[in-house]
Amino acid sequence: MSGVMKRMGMIFRAKANKALDRAEDPRETLDYSYQKQLELLQKVRRGVADVATSRKRLELQLNQLQQQSAKLEDQGRKALALGREDLAREALSRKAALQQQVTDLETQHATLQGEEEKLTLAAQRLQAKVDAFRTKKETIKATYTAAQAQTRIGEAFSGISEEMGDVGLAIQRAEDKTAQMQARAGAIDELLASGALDDQSGMRKDDIQAELDRLSGGTDVELELQRMKAELAGGSPQQAIEGGTGQGQSQQQPQDTPRFDKQ
Repeated sequence: MSGVMKRMGMIFRAKANKALDRAEDPRETLDYSYQKQLELLQKVRRGVADVATSRKRLELQLNQLQQQSAKLEDQGRKALALGREDLAREALSRKAALQQQVTDLETQHATLQGEEEKLTLAAQRLQAKVDAFRTKKETIKATYTAAQAQTRIGEAFSGISEEMGDVGLAIQRAEDKTAQMQARAGAIDELLASGALDDQSGMRKDDIQAELDRLSGGTDVELELQRMKAELAGGSPQQAIEGGTGQGQSQQQPQDTPRFDKQ
């Protein structure tokens, strides 16, 4: 039972693979792959934009912290000039805390800047690959289309394509039916001529009239033959006809003529 199931599974996969192979169009597959590459390139570009946005925010925060640090330092100087050492010490303490934040932000800024450069380089390389794939894709599609057209033209000329095969079968069936109808019409004519079938139209001749027509046709043939002989002999057609008629009559006269005894 296990062997039968394996065999059925193999047959099913083989037939499915064959059906997919017939349904697959390389041009559609290439367009789909190109679309996926464009989506990936778009994601990389979006990532570069996000990193660049984060880097810009850090730069804005750094500028703000640096401005605050400069302001605290200026306040410390003024407080020290006025003899308020305690205020000057507080301003310097706050400046030191801000400086630690500036250091942390500068580290993050450097990291983001490095990531941005990597993503930008990756986006450029991916863009070059996508452009190269697009050129190759269009070349393959054009070659495939040309080969497909050439194959169809060759099949049309050789008559092995499915469409031409159907046309050839239709022509063969039409020729067979035409030959069959011609044979049937000829057979009916022969049967009508022989009298085996009755002509219901009332135009069929009886046996006596048919025989008379045949004899009349033979006489016409003889007259035509005598005319042609006269033309070849240099005589007139009328003389040939009369000569032929007289010869026939002389042949019909009796050979015995009346004789008179001499006295």
